[in-house]
Parts: sequence; C-alpha cells; structure tokens
Amino acid sequence: MAMAPYDDRNGYIWMDGELVEWRDAKVHILTHALHYASSVFEGERCYNGKIFKSREHSERLLKSGEYMDMPIPYTVDEIEAAKEAALKANGLTDAYVRVLAWRGAGTDMGVAAAANPVHMAVAVWEWGAYYGDAKYQGAKLDISKWRRPDPATIPCFAKAAGLYMICTMSKHAAEAKGCSDAMMYDYRGYVAEATGANIFFVKDGVVHTPIPDAFLNGITRQTVIGMLKDKGVEVVERHIMPEELADFEQCWLTGTAAEVTPVGQIGDYTFEVGDLARDIAESYEKLVRE
Repeated sequence: MAMAPYDDRNGYIWMDGELVEWRDAKVHILTHALHYASSVFEGERCYNGKIFKSREHSERLLKSGEYMDMPIPYTVDEIEAAKEAALKANGLTDAYVRVLAWRGAGTDMGVAAAANPVHMAVAVWEWGAYYGDAKYQGAKLDISKWRRPDPATIPCFAKAAGLYMICTMSKHAAEAKGCSDAMMYDYRGYVAEATGANIFFVKDGVVHTPIPDAFLNGITRQTVIGMLKDKGVEVVERHIMPEELADFEQCWLTGTAAEVTPVGQIGDYTFEVGDLARDIAESYEKLVRE
C-alpha cells in the first residue's frame, strides 16, 4: 500500500505555538531557508509514550541554531512541551518526531537575513524500520563519491539541512544500485559515516568506530558506545582507512531513524550479521522502551 504524501495527511503540526491542520502547515515561497538552507532539525523516536533522549535532542537543536548564527526563540522546556503537544494532538505514543527550525520570510531576501524571524515546527508520524528488512538481514551499502567536508568549510557539528545535500545525492545513487544507503569518506579519505547514520565495525571482539571530528557525533552513537562499554566490550574511536574494510568481521549503523542496523555489505566488502551486532541491536531496542 502506497504511503500518503507528507503534505496530504490527516492530523496536526505544531507551528510557532499553535496546532495547525496538517495540510495547512505551510510557509511562503520566499522563506529564507528554502533559498539559502538556513534551517536545522532533529529526528527523534517516541516509544511507548516517551521520546528517547528527548532533552538531549532539544539541547542539540538549540546548539545547531547557534552554529548557524540562527538563534532559536524557544527554550528546551518550550521545545519539550511542543513535542508533547504534537504527540497528544495526533494521538500517538509510538512515533517519529521531527522538530524543525528555520529562518523565514521577512525584510531581507539575500544571503544575509538577520532581520528575518526564526520559526519552529514539530511534526510526528508513525514510521517503521528505516531500512526495512535490512535491519535483520544486513543492509547493503554503496560507497559514495561525495565526502564529508572539512570542518573549516562548514559547521559540521550542526544538524543543518544544507549538510544533507550530498547525502541525498549519495543515497539516490545507492538506491539506483539496489543498495539501502551509502557509506561516505571524509575530506581526508578516512571512513566517516553513512548518509544519516554513524558506523561501527568489529574485529577480533573489539569495536572500532570513526572519530566524529568531521561529522555529527550522534546521540544514538554515544548511547551505543556507552552500552558496549557497560557490557565490557572494548571500543576504539580512531581514524579508519578504506583498505581496513577488508579485515572487519561485523558492521552496523546507528541513528535515531536507523536505530541499530547490521550491515552485510559495503561496496565489494562483506560482513556477517554476527552475535555482537545482533546483541547490541536487541539491547538498544530494550533500552529505548524502558
């Protein structure tokens, strides 16, 4: 059954303090964010009526706004209340939560737009596994031709809309090859992440994951590292060279949407959906529902 388009659904979206009918939640064509990517967002999941790491996501949204020189006119508590209002209005206890802040239309319509107001919205909807059956069988990844940029060129630690442009192109190319996603290198040629998820590898019982010095240090990534250490598993955060992919035995992705998804293939490299990958995926599923 085909999904309804995201602009043609029943329900309500929270916009600047009001609950708006889903189909009426619109912005003007001269909204600054549409022209210059002046927007930041958070993706969160609600399990059994509780948003996992909700306040951490709200705090990161405000931090992303700071990175973008775009002060968001809401406090963490106000963002939390907005999320709860959106969930309640739509009658959802298990949902994906998208919080978006953007620079709107105003008196400025050029690159600089400090006088234009900053808006915020919260949309919630039911959303299953990000990679579908790949979560259980092991996702198949392409290797992107695009690289995560040098931190000197972009605010790479902001969850900013503009930073996902190359991710969209990378995932389109991957899907055209029959893959679920793409792995990206960073500007130096080190292994970085997937288009919307962090990446982990296993070799001889030790977990290796790239240092997040040119990409977002995901909240799920941090959670999984803590879980692994609690289980007594050694975790090494380091720069990983592409040729090392041949020596890793297991691999998985982490992210709010992806949760913990085992990977079976990256380009020509294959990995087993092993015991550790399955264990951490199951442990994460239990944790988020506590």
